[in-house]
Amino acid sequence: MDTDRPAPRSDNGAPTGRKLAAGARNSDERRSLLAEPRRQKILEWLQEEGSARVRDLSAAFEVSEATIRQDLERLEVDGHIVREHGGAYLKTVPLQVQTMSLHHHDNLERKAAIGRTAAALVNHGETIILDAGSTTTAVAQNLVEHRDLTVITNALNIALTLGALPSFTVHMPGGQFKAPTLSLSGDKSVDYFRDIFAAKLFLATAGVAVDTGLTYPSFADLHLKQAMIRAASHVYLVADSTKINRPSFTRLGTLEVIQSFITDEYISDEDAKAFERRGIELIIAS
Repeated sequence: MDTDRPAPRSDNGAPTGRKLAAGARNSDERRSLLAEPRRQKILEWLQEEGSARVRDLSAAFEVSEATIRQDLERLEVDGHIVREHGGAYLKTVPLQVQTMSLHHHDNLERKAAIGRTAAALVNHGETIILDAGSTTTAVAQNLVEHRDLTVITNALNIALTLGALPSFTVHMPGGQFKAPTLSLSGDKSVDYFRDIFAAKLFLATAGVAVDTGLTYPSFADLHLKQAMIRAASHVYLVADSTKINRPSFTRLGTLEVIQSFITDEYISDEDAKAFERRGIELIIAS
């Protein structure tokens, strides 16, 4: 019968006709599944850096420049970015800078709780480092009642929040301005922290996991964060539980770079025990 007849095959043994077309569609679908996570990471990169060049994204993601251009075209159609010759920039950057607002507005209640808990760990008269980010901004907002604090931060919005208070001394490094994070970065910022000693660092992250450690959307701030870590006696990671087991693009290091992890009550029991087994002090915000 016709139903028992094998499908026609080409000279190299590959099926032909409709079966080959179906196989091609499946292949396209597989490539699409790979493309979507890559586009998300490209968007996270732009949300961190503000802009990016096609050639840099091509090298970082190990795909052709033509593929990156297609990714940027899709992100532009979706309304996230604006393409320009040789690259793209984040559409919301000008408004963010004008309003001194950060891109990440999710999980604000959790971040507020983490901010309160972290601020309660700071003693009057201490010298502390505050990393840039929405969660560290919540820490800063809860420090306003403290006295005689010396705060070192690369975040302009944090400096403006605390710098006007008479009992605060606020220092900032030099460096290149990063609009999406309202922060300063680069070699000058790294050099600044080489001569700093602080009691505590409150460090931000894009993702954290027991196996992969701390991860970030781009390479730019890795050296700066390492310099901050070396400058502090005690490192507190501040991150809400949605960032647990959500890897980002680049890795800062293993969990050994931190001593304490302040997160919210929604962390799973399994994750909590895993961090504690690694010797990390786990502090649940309330």
